[in-house]
Amino acid sequence: MTEWLYGEDGYYATYKNIGKSGDFYTAVSTSKFFGGTIAKHIISLVDDGFLAPNAVICEIGAHHGYFLADVCEFIYTLRPELLESFEFVIIERFDDLQTQQRNYFQESFGDVVKLAQYKSLSELRCKNAFFIANEIFDAFPCELYFKGKSASVQNHNVEFDLDDEWVAQKAIKYHKERGEIALGYEAFAKEMAASCEKFEFMSFDYGEMAARPDFSLRIYTKHKVIPFFLPEGEEDYVPREELFQKSDITYDVTFAHVKDAYEEAGVAFVDFKAQMTALVDMGILELLEMLQKNADAKIYKQELEKVKMLIMPNFLGERFKMIRFRKEDS
Repeated sequence: MTEWLYGEDGYYATYKNIGKSGDFYTAVSTSKFFGGTIAKHIISLVDDGFLAPNAVICEIGAHHGYFLADVCEFIYTLRPELLESFEFVIIERFDDLQTQQRNYFQESFGDVVKLAQYKSLSELRCKNAFFIANEIFDAFPCELYFKGKSASVQNHNVEFDLDDEWVAQKAIKYHKERGEIALGYEAFAKEMAASCEKFEFMSFDYGEMAARPDFSLRIYTKHKVIPFFLPEGEEDYVPREELFQKSDITYDVTFAHVKDAYEEAGVAFVDFKAQMTALVDMGILELLEMLQKNADAKIYKQELEKVKMLIMPNFLGERFKMIRFRKEDS
């Protein structure tokens, strides 16, 4: 998975368009009000005294840069003075994507928004921050585990023939007889904890708190989902050699693993809930009411339909979750 997504010719190494021939649509590409709701929440953290007016607002794995740009737009609408005082940061490891992000911010904001970019959290040092990530934990590399054995891959064929004590212990801890064991959550949590003295971190991903009892690894290509392993009884052939590094690959997140990694790093778990519940709680409906009062009926109706896709169960539903953490001053 590391080579598939992050190798020299990996899927994430170059810019991808959203749409039928590119990446899957996400909440970010559905409605600007997703970023707007996060902006409203950020402002509430300032009002509550948790975030300073000169805090860092940092997106991790921003891809196009649309999400953070939407946050900026709504901050300008709701509390314009914060757009000047906040420091906006993107963590992005790939040069092509950094270029895309810089260009998009320059086209959108000119010199009004100052954007800093880093390749990893280890390069960032700050006193106070709000970190946001959308669909990041399901892009971490993982080991495939089945009845006590980890997988090896030769010529795109998968064999469960390796002994890995760390993976086996994680499988026991999260009650997984088969499935994906994520790699890197612990190091990522420690890196974030070391980067900032006081912060809130919010992330959205597919998954549940408890581990799934099966394999969820799946490939996205040409707007289709292909399971990495076909169900038992079906001929087990997936053209992995054709899809390798040319398509996205992901799996459901075990949020208990994420929670444990952050708590071990000294960061407090705050909240876990469905995305649609989180967005309503953070004020997405209040933002729509503001739009209704200040825009014509046609624009309001268009945006309302987009927001419905974010908060109705028939779109992302209960499987798309928000998890939130906080680190207080030492």
